[in-house]
Amino acid sequence: MVLRLGCLISGRGSNLQALIDACAAPDFPAEIALVLSNKADAEGLARAKAAGLATLVIDHKTYPDRESFDAEMDRQLRAAGVELVCLAGFMRLLTDGFVGAWRDRMINIHPSLLPALKGLKTHERALEAGARFTGCTVHYVRPEMDEGPIIAQAVVPVLDSDDADSLGARVLDSEHQIYPLAVRLIAEGRLTVTGNRVQIAGDIPSHTPLLSPLP
Repeated sequence: MVLRLGCLISGRGSNLQALIDACAAPDFPAEIALVLSNKADAEGLARAKAAGLATLVIDHKTYPDRESFDAEMDRQLRAAGVELVCLAGFMRLLTDGFVGAWRDRMINIHPSLLPALKGLKTHERALEAGARFTGCTVHYVRPEMDEGPIIAQAVVPVLDSDDADSLGARVLDSEHQIYPLAVRLIAEGRLTVTGNRVQIAGDIPSHTPLLSPLP
């Protein structure tokens, strides 16, 4: 069985590209069924079309409220047979109803080591705080922003020479590693959510300080 993904994007789609590349491998247990954007000019749509994927634009500005916009997204995702929703730079807050409908079937990638540095400008804030390490997190989505059981994290050292751009570029490289890893673990049926904690079944190699769990 191959897990069918629905990817929601609003921008350049670099994490979408990481998933596209992963799904191109013959042994990867997932495929992208639909790439959906709320912006017609999102660069990620071109990436999806180049890969021959189905795309759809649903302009949130044409809907009277968040509930009706989310309802149309839900309808289209289900019509495409989506089993797991992957937020990949989707810059819209989702309604509680939508999140509840896809509970434990929707994941997000965030550029910090949650629960630290929720929200925006994470790299600037890490530098301002004098952090020695930052990173990225893949987690199941909950109604509260940047909340939910953590699936995978990667740690990125903060260098004395870093500015927000250089730090962000290295964090993004790690994002591209752990997002496909998280999808693989879900597709292989290896994750169980208990409360706010994710348990991983099967053999996991010894952890390193930089990536947990290892691919």
